[in-house]
Amino acid sequence: MAIIKKTELKQMNEKSLKEKMNDLKKELIKINSQRAIGTIPEKPGRIKEIKRTIARIYTHLNLKKQTGGNQKV
Repeated sequence: MAIIKKTELKQMNEKSLKEKMNDLKKELIKINSQRAIGTIPEKPGRIKEIKRTIARIYTHLNLKKQTGGNQKV
């Protein structure tokens, strides 16, 4: 999975955002378990990328809640 851009986030509805966030969380757990075992993940920079993307999704969901989901964010 690649980084989700701001324009892509705006186009997604709440359900698809939550699904994407769950997928990213599962991937993060998988990578963190690899680190805990002691193996080096294939792409170590991916951890930071996933965390940032999850934060972006949370922010976008909160903005939609505050505006009521009717206005453009």
